[in-house]
Amino acid sequence: MLKESVQAIAQNIFAEAVDTRRHIHTNPELSFQEYNTSAYIKEKLNALDISWQEMANTGIIALIKGELPSNEVVALRADIDALPITEVEGRSYGSKNKGVMHACGHDVHTASLLGTAKILVSLKDRFAGTVKLIFQPGEEKLPGGASILIKEGALENPKPQAIIGQHVMPLIAAGKVGFRPGKYMASTDELYVTVKGKGGHGAQPQQNIDPIVITAHIITALQQIVSRVADPKMPTVLSFGKINAEGATNVIPNEVKLEGTFRTFDEAWRKEAHKKMKKMAEGIAESMGGSCDFEVHHGYPYLVNNEALTHETRGYAEEYLGKENVLDLDLWMAGEDFAFYSQVIDACFYRLGTRNEEKGITASVHTPNFDVDENALSISTGLMAYIALKRLGN
Repeated sequence: MLKESVQAIAQNIFAEAVDTRRHIHTNPELSFQEYNTSAYIKEKLNALDISWQEMANTGIIALIKGELPSNEVVALRADIDALPITEVEGRSYGSKNKGVMHACGHDVHTASLLGTAKILVSLKDRFAGTVKLIFQPGEEKLPGGASILIKEGALENPKPQAIIGQHVMPLIAAGKVGFRPGKYMASTDELYVTVKGKGGHGAQPQQNIDPIVITAHIITALQQIVSRVADPKMPTVLSFGKINAEGATNVIPNEVKLEGTFRTFDEAWRKEAHKKMKKMAEGIAESMGGSCDFEVHHGYPYLVNNEALTHETRGYAEEYLGKENVLDLDLWMAGEDFAFYSQVIDACFYRLGTRNEEKGITASVHTPNFDVDENALSISTGLMAYIALKRLGN
């Protein structure tokens, strides 16, 4: 009966969930600037008579207590920020904030959790335990809203025994979800490198110390950290995506700025790699007459799905959707600040399919033409509610 009740309510609020998603999509806000989004969420919670408190400036922590006695607590998380991307034109629900777009599905996550809240409120007299709702700012920007919320006590008073998160996945068809127990997403560090030399005329290289040539050697050599130093069994990625040298066809600049990312799945190796990259880059620059400032901005840790919790949660998803609609996920080298929660509490982060090839909805996240099949909202609200209720023992 629980499944049927949840599914019926989810179907009844489907149109509202779509409207909520479109409102949030139309009015995106960048990380840690989600003031209007936060106010909108508070209005929705107030309408449902759900108590809440503000954390991390624009974050919201809300509680829904079942009317039956239980000390069990489960947390559900949605991120609320958007990206600095200009959306393609022509959508009736397209972004009104130029240069800002919900290109990672956080509008779906927020609308889904608000829908889940409505379902849970409708069933308060039938369940035991407490559901903690976490509407988190700043997932897309270091240091990550999750780390701030944890420091401010979001996982205390009451303390949840587990936390669940869902995230859109354009590689999976709408109507399906995916799970992976154990290590799932990589740690993500940002690299900022400045290579200094001595600029001058391009026709007189003997009078200069060419930072561009030094940078080229550094980029090539650093890849050996991945190919010859990392354990082949440990997934590791080193990528540089930005090089800035203010020279010209015949002008050698004084310095080159380089930016990149380093990702892996082991904290000890992560720290070791940082030291090796810095030492190698500085050594190459010095040997060629220049110098190198190598900065590592520590990002998110790797995300690990608790084995027992994830197997349990997957089972609930199979009950709710049918086994044929629950898939296995592979390792994913992208980063996600939900990883901070997974380092301090049992966590399960699963994927919500949003792809529809017939409708042409296939674009990757973080692109201007990203979109979702909104039919995914017909299951996202109810599935999360069902998982929470089953987790609480109902």
